[in-house]
Amino acid sequence: MGIREDIGADWQASLAALAWQFDLGVDEVIGDAPVDRYDLPETTRVAATAPMPPRPAQVAEAPAKVTPDQTLAQAIDAAKTAAARASSMPELQQAMATFDLCELKRGARNTVFSDGSPAARVLILGEAPGREEDIEGRPFVGAAGQMLDRMFAAIGLSRSSQDPSAALYITNVMPWRPPGNRDPEPNEIAMMRPFVERHITLMNPDVIVALGNIPLLALTGQKGIMRVRGTWGTAFGKAMLPMVHPAYLLRNPLAKREAWADLLSLQARLRKLH
Repeated sequence: MGIREDIGADWQASLAALAWQFDLGVDEVIGDAPVDRYDLPETTRVAATAPMPPRPAQVAEAPAKVTPDQTLAQAIDAAKTAAARASSMPELQQAMATFDLCELKRGARNTVFSDGSPAARVLILGEAPGREEDIEGRPFVGAAGQMLDRMFAAIGLSRSSQDPSAALYITNVMPWRPPGNRDPEPNEIAMMRPFVERHITLMNPDVIVALGNIPLLALTGQKGIMRVRGTWGTAFGKAMLPMVHPAYLLRNPLAKREAWADLLSLQARLRKLH
């Protein structure tokens, strides 16, 4: 009885060892006599040491890599072409919605085009959509948008007005939400600038209000909104007033005094142009 138990135990151990070797990739039986795998036949040895055929006199060169600067330049050229072809607001909206060279579009739900009346005298240019704007597909619908509505209502302007003298037209530099609401990068701004310029040309406002650093950069190539806010300038042949973004006022209520002064300056300018 004890002998059989020993045999059974040895057999099970051998089977387990065989299964383990099979799992390791051993799938053929090793012969009793050793084989020298390095001892190649003479014909094989000659073939292995035969000289390589001569290389062709001319070898095709690998295609040159496209640099990031070249890629950006191509994207800007494509944006210029697409924007120039748009002869109306619906065509411009379609051109922006089908522009696929900006990476921001891949992570956005909607292309946020504009809100308000295209016949308005005042164009408000913001930075980029936030979470609420991306969901709804309209600019300035969150807390900053509510602040914006209250600000301009104080001087008799509204995005819902159908009277051009009391209406607002609102759009952004970027039609797509940056991830995490980060600031748009310079290459993204440069890529969308042709659409901004075409948007202004088609809308033809009397005044552009640039809300924050990103619109200021897109319109003038410069930053420093706190330094230039309230100072009138020009952009694309239009009068431009830089102002702080409503989101900044939510974080810094004391800055509302300067914002009110800027609004009064805008009101006075519109009265002169009337």
